[in-house]
Amino acid sequence: MAFDIKTLTTRTITAVFFSAILLSCIVFSFITFSVLFLVVSVWGLNEFYKLSEKLGAKPYKLIGYLAGLCAFTFSVIVNSNLAVFISSEYLIACILVFIFFVFIIGLFDDSKTTILNITYTLTGLIYTVLPFMVLVQIACIGNSRTITYTEGNFWDNIAPYNSHYILGIILLIWSSDVFAYLVGSLIGKNKLYERISPGKTWEGSIGAAILTIGCSFIIAGVFPDLATKHWIVISIIVSVFGTIGDLVESMFKRQANVKDSGSIMPGHGGILDRFDSLLFVSPFIYAYLLLIR
Repeated sequence: MAFDIKTLTTRTITAVFFSAILLSCIVFSFITFSVLFLVVSVWGLNEFYKLSEKLGAKPYKLIGYLAGLCAFTFSVIVNSNLAVFISSEYLIACILVFIFFVFIIGLFDDSKTTILNITYTLTGLIYTVLPFMVLVQIACIGNSRTITYTEGNFWDNIAPYNSHYILGIILLIWSSDVFAYLVGSLIGKNKLYERISPGKTWEGSIGAAILTIGCSFIIAGVFPDLATKHWIVISIIVSVFGTIGDLVESMFKRQANVKDSGSIMPGHGGILDRFDSLLFVSPFIYAYLLLIR
């Protein structure tokens, strides 16, 4: 029992600390938001590369990190007033050079896993960096730049940033996770996908989806930037694709024969463990927001 209490205490402290940092960085400014998710994306990429090494690959880490940093920086700059100083075309060219340099490195890789190494290097970028680049797009979508770099306080108005979209999405993800656990624990009997994640049940997933849709009405009241009907759709996307994202990350871990993707958060695992749902829902929510613009 003492062990259980200690574990619960550790998980609670970590969760509170993690939530406080995450929400503070999102609310404070576009800069803190960007720095936070830059760190998260690169750290997540590092965890993915470690998982790939357990699967027998040897990803080209240095070029992967440089490409990830460059790509995420690109997404930040093109959504900010910094685009006034730096042409997006140069940044796109830089990203392409980094990406295709992976193949050049592979050319001189005399191991028997060259194709595997190239594949995991690029897959890591797609899985851990691209979704957070999309998150930057979501944070600035539909907002008009009201100043130029010569007007007002540049650093206070560095981007047409709206934290409400991001906060609403994250709160819905948290709601879905909590409801899935509670409903699954209470009435869960039928396994959702036992081969990948034995703990998930159909009852928990369906119950979480219904209750998360209910939460979308509260989110719509707190963040009226989007109409209630749109928050409802987003809650459905979160429920469906958030669960799939969790299963995909579980698949990676099961293949690599590890329990957690990392150990940065005691009691909660790694970055990929905490952001698996957000990684997967971001592209689908962004696509929906583009459709309703």
